[in-house]
Amino acid sequence: MLKNNFFKILAAMVGFTICTVFATSCNNSTTNNADASATKTDSTDKDGFTQIFDGKTFNGWEGDTSVWRIDSSSFIGEVTPTKQIKTNTFLIWRAQKPSDFEFKAEYRISPGGNSGVQYRSEELKDIPFAVKGYQADIDGANQYTGQNYEERGRGFLAMRGQKARLETNQKPIIVDSVGNSDSLKTHIKVNDWNEIYIVAKGNDMKHYINGILMSETIDNDTANRKSEGIIGLQVHVLPAMKVEYRNIRYKKD
Repeated sequence: MLKNNFFKILAAMVGFTICTVFATSCNNSTTNNADASATKTDSTDKDGFTQIFDGKTFNGWEGDTSVWRIDSSSFIGEVTPTKQIKTNTFLIWRAQKPSDFEFKAEYRISPGGNSGVQYRSEELKDIPFAVKGYQADIDGANQYTGQNYEERGRGFLAMRGQKARLETNQKPIIVDSVGNSDSLKTHIKVNDWNEIYIVAKGNDMKHYINGILMSETIDNDTANRKSEGIIGLQVHVLPAMKVEYRNIRYKKD
């Protein structure tokens, strides 16, 4: 009787130990999975935008590093009288060739600078880091900032303040106004940080600066429009200029 009781007690103790170890293991596994999940979503904000620049390296990006560098968590593109380029050059995001998407970034540009965010674009085979396609234009004087310009293509598609429709073999057709160009310009800071926001869905493309719609393009030109392509940041051929980009975010729609 005592022997039987002893073995019953021993079996119960062993069983308890096994259950405790198993439960601890399960809890640790759950914690680790939660940590992994948290890590995975750390770079995605509440609106679904993912950071595509880590602020430290060129991971996922490629360009001419004699023009582009990283400092203070920003991409910096610069040309000087002693450091010139022969063609417009672009820092290209290599991870995807988006079709429908939203893009946000903060930028600061020198007063005489010229830059822009290229999208749904393609690289030229014979010129390194040169591209053609849609561009959300940026310049230091804010003459062009907010417009849609097609690099190495159809040129000015929708100026700031315009909602334009494009048809094959026709000039842009202005179908509506999104505001007065000069009034819209007052929302753009000079030689300070601004936010550019691009929304490309189907053949409709909208450009915002600091949350204000600057232009809209509806591209019905089936012979020339592009539905997908690379994203790139521009440094323009100039005697001297500097542009900085930070907090670069992307959301696939």
